[in-house]
Amino acid sequence: MPPPAPDLVRRFQRRLLAWYERHGRDLPWRRTRHPYRVLVSEIMLQQTQVDRVVPKYREFLRRYPTLASLAAAPVDEVRRLWYPLGYNIRPVRLHAIARETFARYGGRLPDSAETLRSLPGVGRYTAGAILAFAYGRDTAVLDTNVRRVVGRVFLGPRGLARVRGENAFWELAEALVPRGRGYDFNQALMDFGATWCTPRRPKCALCSMKSFCRSYGTLAQGTNGRA
Repeated sequence: MPPPAPDLVRRFQRRLLAWYERHGRDLPWRRTRHPYRVLVSEIMLQQTQVDRVVPKYREFLRRYPTLASLAAAPVDEVRRLWYPLGYNIRPVRLHAIARETFARYGGRLPDSAETLRSLPGVGRYTAGAILAFAYGRDTAVLDTNVRRVVGRVFLGPRGLARVRGENAFWELAEALVPRGRGYDFNQALMDFGATWCTPRRPKCALCSMKSFCRSYGTLAQGTNGRA
């Protein structure tokens, strides 16, 4: 799949970042760049909605404010505190990450994608999120919301029908990240997909991307969710 035209990329970047300045959500993990706190938020947000994560995130960090305190805790205690977020392998993996970080990396969460992905439960998305949100790297993240936004705007229904596998979406997401703005841009993409470019009833009429979005005509005709 060829990369999008540079002028189109720049328009998208400008408009998305302007949207984020007005509409970005105030979330507790956006008030920190500490790698441990970013890690906790990203593990909690796996397959769990933001409004359920916020109170548990705060409670968890009150109990385990540092990677060291988490590593020293009994895993069963960590699992009990996690309730009722569900997907209960996550606290076990998070606890294992804390212990492995002390055993192999001197208590500092790694800052390379390859090393991060060697940790329990850390895949390509979580590694990218830690690099972007904790270490300030201009790396892409690709979750369900990001995939939907970039697919709708740059591919449209016909382009999406031809895509096979996730690599094409990763390549597209990577081509869009502006230099020096990886943190805000990725947060903006996720917020935009979660609150405006939603699976059903996206806010197309108000969207500043509609003039170049390849799915706008289809969505505006009431076939939301197909693109």
